[in-house]
Amino acid sequence: MRALLHILGLMLAALAMCPAPAGAEPADIEAAARGVVRVIIIGRDGEEIFAVSHGTGFAVGQERFVTNAHVVAEAIEDERLSIGIVPAEGGDAVYARLVAVSPRNDLALLETTERLGLPPLTIAANPAQSGSVAAIGYPMNVDRAQGLTSTDIFRPQPPVAATGFLSGRRPSREFDTLLHTAPIARGNSGGPLVDDCGRVVGVNSFGTDSEGSDAEFFFAVSTRELLPFLRANGVSPRLNAMPCRSLADLEAEEAARSEAQADLADARAREQAQALARQTEEARRGATYAVMQERDNGLALAVLLLFVALAAGGVAAYGHVRADMRMRAIAGGIAFLAFAGAAIAWFSRPAFAEIDTRLEDTLRARMSAADTGTIPDPGDATGTYQCVLDTQRSRAVGDPQEDMDIDWGAGGCINGRTQYGLAGGRWTRVFVPANEAAVSVNRFDPAQGQFIMERYLLDREAMTGARAARGKYNAPDCGAPEAAAQRLGSDQAAVMSSLPPRPNERLVYDCTATGD
Repeated sequence: MRALLHILGLMLAALAMCPAPAGAEPADIEAAARGVVRVIIIGRDGEEIFAVSHGTGFAVGQERFVTNAHVVAEAIEDERLSIGIVPAEGGDAVYARLVAVSPRNDLALLETTERLGLPPLTIAANPAQSGSVAAIGYPMNVDRAQGLTSTDIFRPQPPVAATGFLSGRRPSREFDTLLHTAPIARGNSGGPLVDDCGRVVGVNSFGTDSEGSDAEFFFAVSTRELLPFLRANGVSPRLNAMPCRSLADLEAEEAARSEAQADLADARAREQAQALARQTEEARRGATYAVMQERDNGLALAVLLLFVALAAGGVAAYGHVRADMRMRAIAGGIAFLAFAGAAIAWFSRPAFAEIDTRLEDTLRARMSAADTGTIPDPGDATGTYQCVLDTQRSRAVGDPQEDMDIDWGAGGCINGRTQYGLAGGRWTRVFVPANEAAVSVNRFDPAQGQFIMERYLLDREAMTGARAARGKYNAPDCGAPEAAAQRLGSDQAAVMSSLPPRPNERLVYDCTATGD
């Protein structure tokens, strides 16, 4: 027991000593940037259009985009001006209409007139008060430095991500703001300030004037202002309150956990071996004592009966001398029976080899008594499972589902409609949607009671490649024979080989069979 407690202490210590959450993957910032747009105030000169000014915005819902109120102020004041949205990649610029504006906290909500299908950014529901951040947007000084013309800004361009640190929360006169050091310039207004997981912690608004060698600071409208504004205007934002942790952190913790569990299993095996050795020794002593006792009892009985036989023989001899036939017959019979009994008592004593035989029988009986029931068939795993998100082992950059039910059918069918592929003894399904820039890889292990969802947030080129690979095979219907499931597992490998080494998001669910 002491060994088990010691190993448990080592396991807890190993997990406690895992490094603190580190900066997340750069791919998270890149993924967030794909939902960032350039917001252009458009003027007209006859048939020709031109940019009056521009800022930045980001997707928060179905064709809904947030920016600063001051970015669109000119279009509000002058009906001759229009608002345009230019995505970071892919499609052409589209027009947008103003849904709501709140000059008090410098927020505005736009809706495009044509579908862009950009991924909404996730908003940090419990943003950190310190740490590194990135300001994503379209600073004009970068456009000028690259020689972009007024025509160029109507074409898709990747935004700029400038990094810095949060310097605290400091309300301005009218609204709640975050102070940070991620550089922004004219054109950045309305762009997202994101944490290391690419989640929005604020909307960049304005900066300080630097005089001489003074350090520059910048302000972002906080989520305390942003979230009520969105909800008041019919937008249900994607929220995430989980800590921002890197996959490297999680994998290090998993390695430490696996090592600790292996040590714990070894300690249990040693404890069981020692307990078995003690039980075996006790059983051997018991068997030895019983056999020796029986041998001694047999010897004593044989000696006693031998004495009786000798005594009865003497009486029989005396009866023979006296010619007393009755005495001789009775005494002789007693002598014969006693001698025969002595012989039986002597030869029926257990041999020393009986010790090992009795020891084996005793141990087998103990093992049978300890049997708590039949061993379940590992192949019989069909049924309904209740799965709960393990937040300590998960990394989410979106708005994850915290619990769900899974109906696992024979042959790898989930919920009666989705066939999973079988490869390397694992059940996997790869999802490549046509209208979302993300590939999901789902795995279910009914024996371990674990469901894992991994999402890869990809750029336009990578998604095109994934869709092309997915288009080369057809997934079988639910309940397909095992050969079809294995073929699906093999076909999916082509899509998986095109994915980055690590996903942006990994959700680990612990699943328990409900017995339904």
